[in-house]
Amino acid sequence: MLKAKDIMTRDVITVDTEMPVKELAELFYTRKISGAPVKNTQGRIIGVVTESDLIDQNKRVHIPTVVAILDSFLFLESPDKLEKDIKKIAGTKVDDICSHELISVTPETPMDEVATLMAEQHVHTLPVMDGDTLVGVIGRDDIIRTMFREEPEEGGE
Repeated sequence: MLKAKDIMTRDVITVDTEMPVKELAELFYTRKISGAPVKNTQGRIIGVVTESDLIDQNKRVHIPTVVAILDSFLFLESPDKLEKDIKKIAGTKVDDICSHELISVTPETPMDEVATLMAEQHVHTLPVMDGDTLVGVIGRDDIIRTMFREEPEEGGE
């Protein structure tokens, strides 16, 4: 079975938390990438930023539904989500819009686990980490490329 190290892109483009959003959009467009690992000021990978994060900057703000009962107001949705959405829409640098939850795999992670993680966690750019060191990245394109290049095993059909 193929592993993360067999399908990952080794030449990884990373971005800094302080990079302006406009530069990020230009980088994604000119380099034809859909996401990048994010480094903090110490050079440590702390998250991922994707095209979806950029697109979110242009969406409408959804005001949470509120129900008034007597003198109380009950939010039917999380007001924290509204705050997060507003921060993302108003963001001017990568740190404002990126995902700070680092979901990653190791070089030895089997491809089926990689695909499952990407599907279940809705992750499109997955850093491959060897300890604290970034050694590669797996994107949706890497999975799809592997699907059409993978040859059947000997003796199989």
